[in-house]
Amino acid sequence: MNQMKWTMNHLPKSEDKRLEIMSQKHVEKARRFHEGFPQYAITPLANLSHMAGFLGLGGIYLKDERWRFGLQAFKVLGGSFAMARYIAEEMDKDVSELSYNYLTSDHFKEDFGQATFFTATDGNHGRGVAWAAHRLHQKAVVHMPKGSTKTRFENIRKEGAQVTIEEVNYDECVRMAAAEAEQTKHGVIVQDTAWEGYEKIPSWIMQGYGTLASEAVEQLQEVEVNRPSHIFVQAGVGSLAGSIVGYFTNRYPENPPKFIIMEAGAADCLYRSAVAADGEPRIVTGDLKTIMAGLACGEPNTISWDILRNHADCFISCPDWVSAKGMRMLASPLKGDPQVISGESGAVGMGVLDCIMTDPAYAELKEKLGLGKNSHVLMLSTEGNTDPNRYREVVWDGLYPTV
Repeated sequence: MNQMKWTMNHLPKSEDKRLEIMSQKHVEKARRFHEGFPQYAITPLANLSHMAGFLGLGGIYLKDERWRFGLQAFKVLGGSFAMARYIAEEMDKDVSELSYNYLTSDHFKEDFGQATFFTATDGNHGRGVAWAAHRLHQKAVVHMPKGSTKTRFENIRKEGAQVTIEEVNYDECVRMAAAEAEQTKHGVIVQDTAWEGYEKIPSWIMQGYGTLASEAVEQLQEVEVNRPSHIFVQAGVGSLAGSIVGYFTNRYPENPPKFIIMEAGAADCLYRSAVAADGEPRIVTGDLKTIMAGLACGEPNTISWDILRNHADCFISCPDWVSAKGMRMLASPLKGDPQVISGESGAVGMGVLDCIMTDPAYAELKEKLGLGKNSHVLMLSTEGNTDPNRYREVVWDGLYPTV
């Protein structure tokens, strides 16, 4: 059985200029925007107290994003806020001036016209962009990488987007979307990764993700956890990871939680960058084949990388069986804990935490992270059952067993 690979953070620090992107004032503006949507509701924070006791921890708290806007994933938070920020900038307004009622009105259509938002996705981000574009009377063009499932394709198509599955990997789809946006009148790429010359929109997407972090802080305080001691967050390009690490570092500057970054083993660009330990991001190429489709990204977001190199504590590269085990554990919880239906990219944190706490092979990692009976762990289930066939194969049929 393939084991998880891990490394503590020994990267040289940068000037840390990106941390300000995730300041509380920026996140508060994003949350106010999201609260204006009639579909908005705070997603649950599952308190897995019995699992925490079983694993020898003080608490496990899982943010359940399958309920987000009825879309089964958190991604819409980033895409919708970035689109609103783009529209606001084009109209020489502040985003706070653009209410949901105005953005969905005929008056707005007359004032702004119509743009075409291009993006690449494994499913969740593209669905969120298509959903927001549909409601704001805009166009969306979505490219999906080789191996994308028909279910996720149909979920995007139903939102009115022009969507294709290409014969290339995710990173090539990003380049394709960017090139088409360049050639299209009123075309703009809304992508949750960044590169030199393309940083404004990715930073807005990260701020949009901050809404779930802001909610989680309030929910933790309701159960008398003033600050999580550890946060396990998954990473594809690293936008969510950078968002979470940035937000909590700004929130608790004197005593931040320990941050554990988890990737799919087939696309572990951040882990490889951390192992190299020279500060330069590494790229993983090829098909990036993994059950964790939402994490199948081989090129890091440069904004997030700068935040992570300065503030992450540990990077872990995860085989597919780790996520599969996490899915089964959450689907069949200990008596008294709530059930969480978590998809392949959502459940990896549960699988990782179980390995660290129960497998002697990770005893050194457990010690270095200081995980024990006084630890209060926050994790994010970033998606629900977005591919029912695959979910049943894993949870019912035992696909990707642990031995």
